[in-house]
Amino acid sequence: MRGSPTDRRHTPYPRHFRRAASAAAPAVLLLPLLGAAPPAEGSAVSSARLQSAFASAAAEYGVPRSVLLGVSYLQSRWDAHGGAPSVTGGYGPMHLTDARTALAEAPHHSEGAEDPRGDDSRPPLRPEAKLPETGELPARLRTLTRAAELTGLPEEALRTDTEANVAGGAALLAAAQRELGARPSADPADWYGAVARFSGADDRATASAYANDVFAVIRDGAGRVTDAGQRVTLAAEPGLRTDTGQLSRAGLRASAAAGAECPTTVSCEWIPAPYEEFGDNDYGNHDLADRPNAQPVRYIVVHDTEGYWDTTLELVQDPTYVSWQYSLRSTDGHIAQHIKAKDVAWHAGNWYVNAGSIGLEHEGFLASPDAWYTEAMYRASARLVRYLSDKHGIPLDRQHILGHDTVPGPTTATIPGMHTDPGPYWDWRHYFELLGHPLGATSGSDSTMVTILPDYADNRPAFTGCGSGGATCAVHGSSAVRLYSRPDATSPLIKDIGLRPDGSASTIGVNDLGSRVSTGQQYAVAERQGDWTAIWYLGQKAWFRNPADKPTAVGAAGLVVTPREGLADIPVYGRAYPEASAYPAGVPAQAVSPWPYKLLKDQKYVTGGQVPGEYYYAVTFDTSGHRFVVGKDLYYEIQFGHRVAFVRAADVRVLPAA
Repeated sequence: MRGSPTDRRHTPYPRHFRRAASAAAPAVLLLPLLGAAPPAEGSAVSSARLQSAFASAAAEYGVPRSVLLGVSYLQSRWDAHGGAPSVTGGYGPMHLTDARTALAEAPHHSEGAEDPRGDDSRPPLRPEAKLPETGELPARLRTLTRAAELTGLPEEALRTDTEANVAGGAALLAAAQRELGARPSADPADWYGAVARFSGADDRATASAYANDVFAVIRDGAGRVTDAGQRVTLAAEPGLRTDTGQLSRAGLRASAAAGAECPTTVSCEWIPAPYEEFGDNDYGNHDLADRPNAQPVRYIVVHDTEGYWDTTLELVQDPTYVSWQYSLRSTDGHIAQHIKAKDVAWHAGNWYVNAGSIGLEHEGFLASPDAWYTEAMYRASARLVRYLSDKHGIPLDRQHILGHDTVPGPTTATIPGMHTDPGPYWDWRHYFELLGHPLGATSGSDSTMVTILPDYADNRPAFTGCGSGGATCAVHGSSAVRLYSRPDATSPLIKDIGLRPDGSASTIGVNDLGSRVSTGQQYAVAERQGDWTAIWYLGQKAWFRNPADKPTAVGAAGLVVTPREGLADIPVYGRAYPEASAYPAGVPAQAVSPWPYKLLKDQKYVTGGQVPGEYYYAVTFDTSGHRFVVGKDLYYEIQFGHRVAFVRAADVRVLPAA
C-alpha cells in the first residue's frame, strides 16, 4: 500500500506560533549544510530551518530542546520523508500518527504462491485465515488529531510542514507532562514520564524501553543531515540522570512478559501461537521441537508483515494460519513473542530454513517505499537479533541474518513463488550498524571478493509495481543494486532461469529479484572494466556500476568455493538434505533436488560456511513420531544469486579470496 500524493503547499501557521518562532530564532545555532540533497529554499538560513523549528517549538511549549530532539530522533532520525506516512500512518520528524485509512489488504503468507512451511513431505499449506474487522484505532495511531487540538494547527499542516509537525510533537509532550501532574521544567531529567507517555504504549515495559532509548540518544548526542538536506545536531549530555519513578504516575498497565524470551533492553510480551489439531492429522500452526538440543538454530529471517499490528497478532493466533517467532511494532519497537525458540515456526517457505531459523515479522509493507520504518523498531529489532545471536551462536552477517527475500526456494518448482520481503527499502546498512557489526571494507579495492555497500540515501534505483495499480514506485533510498549483462546501463538485465524458465527478461518490478543484489551480500569478482565490476551470479557474469570515487561495493576478505578439478559444472540446491541412506525406518527419504542452475568451472561463489545434511521429520500432530535426521554428506552455503543456496562439499574446492 502507498500513501496518496502529498500536497506540498505551505500551510500558514496560527499567529501565536509565528510570533513564538520569531522570538526564539536568535537563540538558535545556525549550522552549515553538509553533503545532502539541497534544501527546499536553497539558502544558508533554510539549511538550519529544522534546527530552528526544534528551538522554537521547545520555547513555545516549555519542553527542553534536547528532549524534543531526542524523541524526534528515535521516531524518524529527524527525517520528514517528503510528507509521506510511515507504515503505521505516522507523519514528519515527530511521527504524528493518523492511521484512520490504514487497512491491510491481504494476509502476508496467503497472497503468494509459496507454501510457508516449505516441506513437500506433507501437502502444501494454503492458509485460509481472514483479516479481522478493523475496529477503533488505539490512541497511539491517532496522535496527529490530538496535536491539532492542542496547537490549533490544521491537520494537513501537521502532516506536510516540518515546523508544524515539530510544534505538534512539542505540544503532545507538554500535555503529557501536565497529565502527570508535573510542572514544565528546563531540566531534561524531569521529562522521563512524559517521554514514556509520548510513546503511546499502554504498558510500563514498552513505555520505559522507549524513554530509555530517547535518553540514551540525549546522553550520547547525535548529528546528521536529514533526507531534506537539513543538518541537525543534538549536543551530548553524558551526565544526564533521569527519575524513572515518574513512570509510576503514568497509569500504565503491567507488562505481560512472563514466558517471553527477550533481552531485558526491549519491551516484550508473550502472545502464544496455537498448536492445535483439526482432525485427520491436520494441524497448525507450527511444530514442536527441541532446539538447540536436537538441531541447531543457524538463521534469523527478517520479514515484513504486509499488514498492521493488530491484524498481525490476530493472524498468528489463528490455528489455521501460519506462524513466526516474533512480531515487532513500528510505533515504539514493542515486541511480541509467539513461539519458543525451541519450536519450529512456519514462515520462510523452505523447511530446511524453517527447521533451523527464528522468524521476525516487522510491521511494514514491501511495495510502499514511502511507508518508512521507525528508528524505534530498527533498534528493538537489532537488540533482539543480538540477543538471539549470542544465545544461539548465529554469525551477524547476511548469510545468517537472512531477509525473507534471500531464503531459497527448496525445489525448482518453488523458486518463482518465494516471497520477496522485506524488499529493497529495508536499510540493511543502518541495521548492521545497530547490530554492532557495521558493514565495511575488509580488504583492498582490488580484492577478488566484494561486499555490496551503496549509500542508502543516494542509491535510488527505479522500481515499478507499487500501489494497488502497480504504478512506478516513488523515488527513494534503497539497499538494492541492479545487475546488467554488460558494463552498460542500457544493456539487458541479468536473466534468472529459475524465475523465468522461458528465458524471458528480468524487469525492474519491486518484487523481481532476478537481476539485483542487496547491501551486505558478498560475491566473487569475475571482471572489472573502468567504473564497472562483474560478479559471478546465477552461473553468469553480472555487472554493476562501481566508481572508485563513490563505490557501490567495497573489498572483502573471505572464502569462496569453485568446482573441484575435473568437473565442468556442479549442481546447486535450495536445501541441504541428508543422503537417502541416512533416513531411519519409518522416515521417508527426502529428495535432494537440484535447481535448474549450474555452478560452472572456474566460477567462484562466496561461502557462508559448511553445514551438515539435516532433515527434521515432523508431519504429524503427535510428536512421538518426529525424528531429526543427520547425514554424512556435507554442504557449503553460498551466495549464488539474490538468494543463498547450497552445494555439496564433495563437489567443490574452498579457496581464500585473493
